[in-house]
Amino acid sequence: MQVLVLTLVSFFIFSIYQTTVSNLVERGIQTSTSFFDDVAPFKIGFSPFLNFELGKTTYIEVFYIGILNTLLIAILGIFASTVVGFIVGIVRLSPNWLASKCALIYIEIFRNVPLLLQIMFWNFAVFLATLPPPKKSIEFGYIFLNSRGLHTPIPFIEDKSSFNAWVFILLLGVIFCILLSRWAKKNFEQTGIKRPIFIYNLLILSSIGFLSYYLLGGPLEFDVPVLGKFNFKGGGQLPLPLFSLWFALTIYTSAFIAENVRAGISSVSKGQIEAAKSIGLNRSQMINMIIIPQAMRVIIPPTISQFLNLTKNSSLAVAVGYEEIVAVWAGISLNQTGQALIIIAMTIIVYECMSLFTSFILNMYNRKVQITER
Repeated sequence: MQVLVLTLVSFFIFSIYQTTVSNLVERGIQTSTSFFDDVAPFKIGFSPFLNFELGKTTYIEVFYIGILNTLLIAILGIFASTVVGFIVGIVRLSPNWLASKCALIYIEIFRNVPLLLQIMFWNFAVFLATLPPPKKSIEFGYIFLNSRGLHTPIPFIEDKSSFNAWVFILLLGVIFCILLSRWAKKNFEQTGIKRPIFIYNLLILSSIGFLSYYLLGGPLEFDVPVLGKFNFKGGGQLPLPLFSLWFALTIYTSAFIAENVRAGISSVSKGQIEAAKSIGLNRSQMINMIIIPQAMRVIIPPTISQFLNLTKNSSLAVAVGYEEIVAVWAGISLNQTGQALIIIAMTIIVYECMSLFTSFILNMYNRKVQITER
């Protein structure tokens, strides 16, 4: 029976492929990858990882730019939504009535409004409508915020040998901090004395980084943005569509993660909390040492799904003009070349690979925190 089902499914997929190819041939569309080396006749405004030159960049390079831009928004969104979601989820269970209700309102509003509507609201109704033009930019030192995005200085290497020495010193500092953290953990298990090791490591790394930087003569220089006639020149620019998309994805996904956190914390036995109170632990210590370590077993599996959803939801970026893979590859490139089968198949494979890789990494961590029988 299993062999029969597999044969039928394979035949069905092959039939769909044959029908699609024959329909394309009838319409005069030859399915091939020969267009990869053709020059893309359109402009990509945001490509921080690969240089885009109008009239020189090929379609396959546009494909790579789309992947990198998608990974950028996915990584930024996953990090920010995790932090915000954990904070809101913990506040949701706060004994403070006002804080708990505010967290509930946050969750119910952003979880029940369609994501596309939120993206358009933050971009067009909030940021684009309220931020000033470039000549009246909001200044934060050498950082400028306006309706076109965020303009920041970008570093570049002035002296390569000094920079390599600086990186080596920082790596030694990181190794020292890791050893110090292991010692602190072992000492805590033996004596019960918990030290603020995070603050210690932060101070050590900051001191080592700043001192070595100035002793080596400053191996990095900064390209500072300067206001020109119509816009800023130099420096780096984070376009407004990227910020709007990142903000909307963070707010939307964090509302779901907050509910996962609430469910995970609620799953911890009340006896554990009462035992923690009986030995004199305050609320912060209970959360960090008792509640969260046990709740993570419940929090992680559904949160993995939210990370995957965030990555896939980034395809809605076309609504605000952010150039990720769906916009520049499955949108503009498809319209220019007509190679629907190849382009859509490659887009599907990219999202499939990103989802499988994310699941693989997070499931490894999930297995690590699960209770194992002896």
